[in-house]
Amino acid sequence: MKITKSHLDECHERIKKHIHLTPVLTSRLIDNIAGANLFFKCENFQRMGAFKMRGAVNAILQLDEESRKKGVITHSSGNFAQALSLAAKSIGAPAYIVMPSNAPRVKINAVKEYGGNISICPATLKDREKTTDALAKETGATFIHPSNDNNVILGQGTAAKELLENQPDLDIIVTPVGGGGLIAGTALAAKFYGDLCTVIGGEPKEVDDAYRSLISGKIETNSSTNTIADGLRTNLGDINFPIILNEVEKIIRVEEKEIIDALRLIWERMKIIVEPSSAVALAAIIKEPETFKSKKVGIIISGGNVDLSALPF
Repeated sequence: MKITKSHLDECHERIKKHIHLTPVLTSRLIDNIAGANLFFKCENFQRMGAFKMRGAVNAILQLDEESRKKGVITHSSGNFAQALSLAAKSIGAPAYIVMPSNAPRVKINAVKEYGGNISICPATLKDREKTTDALAKETGATFIHPSNDNNVILGQGTAAKELLENQPDLDIIVTPVGGGGLIAGTALAAKFYGDLCTVIGGEPKEVDDAYRSLISGKIETNSSTNTIADGLRTNLGDINFPIILNEVEKIIRVEEKEIIDALRLIWERMKIIVEPSSAVALAAIIKEPETFKSKKVGIIISGGNVDLSALPF
């Protein structure tokens, strides 16, 4: 499927009544530190606390009525588990969520509160996929991937579309990079609605598969998941990677201390709760000031679902 501007327009109209129009915030102090004019699109204020609500809603709304009645299924330990559960509840469809045994209790509880039917499995990708496949056959539910799905990518792209409607003269938009759905959707929005607006990714150095994938031209994987940015421990997919390869200018890698410093800066100076994954984008801007100097830069704050008992400061 070749995604066009009309696809993104139609997606945005489709999901509007199910999502929040999140605010765009600024901070003069952080601008001074970065040497650029920054505009933060705050998806931490989105329903269920993250941008993933957008893609989950769009994917479910694209199903026919019979498929919706049978429900949707995914495997996730994080934000997409919550997003699909709440989106399904809002639309009136069952949601089946396969979660690993090491998933944080706070996230398991959130999925339950949003109405998701949870199945716990051993904490390996193989077990997650096996459990999901078996449950999908048993229930007839449609599998929706958290990031490697065109309908999900389109939904995630609506955050950048709204940001560009608020600030149409942005030079650059920066997003964190995990599974690739957000940055792929953002790159399409910048292409369709921006005026020569480029897209740059921020990625933890400990899980720099996307950085290496752009260099090699093929999907790379990680041998470690040792980063505080738990939402970015996943890999790119064969649907979103070609978009990223063609439309993303570059990816900047950041150290763990740089992520924590950026996280603290947002909490202290902007007075908002964001998760570590969200801080990666700001960390990338601060790390490479020459790239962003005197530019108008949009940042997608991806989410605010934080375990307050495990803060790094």
